[in-house]
Amino acid sequence: MAKTQDVSNRYLALIEKIFETHFRKGSSRFEFERDELVDIANKLEIPVPKNLGDIIYSLRYRTAMPAVVLKNQPSGMEWIIEGAGRAKYAFVLVKLNRIVPRENLLTIAIPDATPEIIRAYKLDDEQALLAIVRYNRLLDTFLSLTTYSIQNHLRTTVKGVGQIEIDELYFGIDTRGCHYVIPVQAKGGNDQISVVQTKQDIAWCDQRYPGMRCRAISAQFMSDDRVAMFELSVQGDMVKVVEERHYKLVPAASLDAAAVRNYSD
Repeated sequence: MAKTQDVSNRYLALIEKIFETHFRKGSSRFEFERDELVDIANKLEIPVPKNLGDIIYSLRYRTAMPAVVLKNQPSGMEWIIEGAGRAKYAFVLVKLNRIVPRENLLTIAIPDATPEIIRAYKLDDEQALLAIVRYNRLLDTFLSLTTYSIQNHLRTTVKGVGQIEIDELYFGIDTRGCHYVIPVQAKGGNDQISVVQTKQDIAWCDQRYPGMRCRAISAQFMSDDRVAMFELSVQGDMVKVVEERHYKLVPAASLDAAAVRNYSD
């Protein structure tokens, strides 16, 4: 734990210096180069991380921004770090950064169809969540579509953003024959859903599959073995929650017959 905290503090020190170097009062966006992280690490005599992307990932999904960053964000706004091209990033002010499940939402029981062999072997949280979504057809239930998993951990690039990774990509079709491209991001453990990945996923879908409708999905493990599912969309420059549902996988014998009949909006 102490070693993890030490690494986190190093990351914060690097980002703090990047922010102080480029930030000007009143600015809402500014860019920096990935190589600047190396230069600053050397100046501060901090070991250079083997994977510079880990610094950005940590601040997007796990840890809060350094104090100097938080001090310079207006009320109701947050600084996020977006891709800005090849080996480039940008600090951007937004109204919503991380999306957290609502604890007071109804939990829907789903018969557990996860193969026992999947449960027999320990997967990391993200892989386990993707497997649960896939084998229990939670996307079909959540979106009222027939969906097909195409590829997971898809590494690709977005114009003006740079390299991205989509946790899992699905295609879907509805009752009228409309086709959908569905990027899914999965977060478990202490990771949280970030609007940055949603915006990147949607931008890539629009770039790669302009003839299909994009429906961006995020899944998050909750307490008590629940899974929160979100459909997210971009309106203007902001990511909005279109729909949120909570599911819990249970043995078929544990289903509440009355609840099954009475589930409704």
